[in-house]
Amino acid sequence: MTQNKILTGIKPTGTPHLGNYIGAIRPAICTSVQAHQQSFFFLADYHALIGCREPELLHASTRSIAACWLALGLDTDQALFYRQSDIPEIPQLCWILSCLAAKGLMNRAHAYKAQVHNNLEREEGDPDKGVTMGLYSYPVLMAADILLFQANRVPVGQDQVQHIEMARDIAGRFNHHYGHCFVLPEAVVADKGAVLNGLDGRKMSKSYNNVIPLFCSASQLRKLIMKIKTNSLAPGEPKDPDSCTLFQIFSAFNRDADALAHRRQQYADGAAWGTLKQELFEFLDDELKAPRAEYERLVADPAFMEEQLLRGAEKAREHTVPFMETVRRAVGIRALHP
Repeated sequence: MTQNKILTGIKPTGTPHLGNYIGAIRPAICTSVQAHQQSFFFLADYHALIGCREPELLHASTRSIAACWLALGLDTDQALFYRQSDIPEIPQLCWILSCLAAKGLMNRAHAYKAQVHNNLEREEGDPDKGVTMGLYSYPVLMAADILLFQANRVPVGQDQVQHIEMARDIAGRFNHHYGHCFVLPEAVVADKGAVLNGLDGRKMSKSYNNVIPLFCSASQLRKLIMKIKTNSLAPGEPKDPDSCTLFQIFSAFNRDADALAHRRQQYADGAAWGTLKQELFEFLDDELKAPRAEYERLVADPAFMEEQLLRGAEKAREHTVPFMETVRRAVGIRALHP
């Protein structure tokens, strides 16, 4: 059976929340242990530079995200876990791909078009105001991340599918000019059912300020769960679990059929919102207690995480160094004398 190569980039910005775990982290870690598959996970610190100009924040976020994935069970013996900036072949390939990527293709990138649209709406004199080359050429760096490891499957949200299509376009152009070298990646779009609602009933997102941090303290977790928006139905009145954020979160973390049936019966019997919130808190706090403790231990031991990342980079470069030599030879960059 052909081995799948699955690559996941993790931008080190902010603090992971429950929605990140359910929608991306848990399925990625579960998939990484499957047979006939090689998984690559990288901290996309070069990508983070596009929107973050606070060095200490970037450094702290990188530490926090690394600790989060390790605490939740990522097995670095099974999957490659590395920092983007530790792989010098990535920016090398990025430049080569930039020499083939059409400007017209970059002009169609969603992030760039959104910035131009905002400038035009604000009647700025320059439609490219605030556009850096990092933002503009982001899809090329993403293509380098993927193509360098010959990944054929890339899990992304719907908003990132365009970038996978652009990577395919650039790879296809390279293969046409220089002979077959790159695998054309395919986007693996997350199941819409894996999206969690936040405190206000909208999709849990930092941009909405409605998130529940994954590793907040027990007291903060309880406080946030008590703030989750519910309707005005009184105790004793039947309630609909399928339209309730509390039930959605509970069912995302607990997939036991008997537990779900019991919880549905509580809704049918008209359980009070306060009771349902308290029970959700107790369940989540118990689920997260062990990984929370491990996260706190890891954050306090950055030397261990650094060792894991450098070991991952060393293993990753066993792939990237010889493959990059193949790419350089393909474009004519090689020794003058054999």
